[in-house]
Amino acid sequence: MRGFLTLIKICKEKRKMIMSLAFADFRKRFVGSYFGAVWMLIQPLVTIAIYAFIFGPYGFKSSPPVPNVSYTTWLIPGMVPWFFFSEVMNMNTGILQEYQYLVKKVVFPIELLPIIKLISCSLVHLFFLLVMFLFALFSREPILITWPQVFFYSFATAFYALALSFFTSAVSVFFKDMQQIVGIVLQFGIWMTPIMYDETLFTGKAPIVKWILKINPMYYIVAGYRDSMLTGHWFFERPGLSLYFWGVTTVMFLFSLRFFRSLRPHFSDVL
Repeated sequence: MRGFLTLIKICKEKRKMIMSLAFADFRKRFVGSYFGAVWMLIQPLVTIAIYAFIFGPYGFKSSPPVPNVSYTTWLIPGMVPWFFFSEVMNMNTGILQEYQYLVKKVVFPIELLPIIKLISCSLVHLFFLLVMFLFALFSREPILITWPQVFFYSFATAFYALALSFFTSAVSVFFKDMQQIVGIVLQFGIWMTPIMYDETLFTGKAPIVKWILKINPMYYIVAGYRDSMLTGHWFFERPGLSLYFWGVTTVMFLFSLRFFRSLRPHFSDVL
């Protein structure tokens, strides 16, 4: 817990440097690219279009559980947090190798590197939140008072991703294959989260599968985005799931941060 409080103190003291490095990281990702930041939208939007075609009215004709809502309108609030989570995990796992010149500086608090990359990814996420809101408006969905609640669930996604990132980034320094393992787990994880399908699909057939899906913290986040955008439900209407998510994620965060700090003295030697 002391390490967490220390991290907050450092973030407060170095907030200007953190934001400066985060914006620099964001710009660096598109240096030399003709279309620049446009590419950050194209691939995810193409992915959404493919899933919408396969599972929507032209494919398997999946019916969303929300009445009078098209499959695409239901799909987008599930895909947007997953894009954010997967991007943070992919980017942060190799963050120490990418910024090894800062890792080797004794005076630089390297615990800030995953946070800097997280903020950089959050800038991309803001674009997708805008796309999600605009699509809902163009689809003539009713504007709900719960729409701003997606920012609460965005914070939940960021906190969960950061909790995992401290662990994967530290391991990646000593075990280079961690980057590939994370990529495989993410490919598997998107299907272990009810994003393209509704979990009621398993009701009566394999009820244990529905229980397993809810163990995944991303279930809480995806359900929260859809609650906010489509059904108008508040986060406190899922008290058990909320306590489970924040309890598990907090424990993971404290463990990962302590694990990261324990290996920190050896990073510069290996890099």
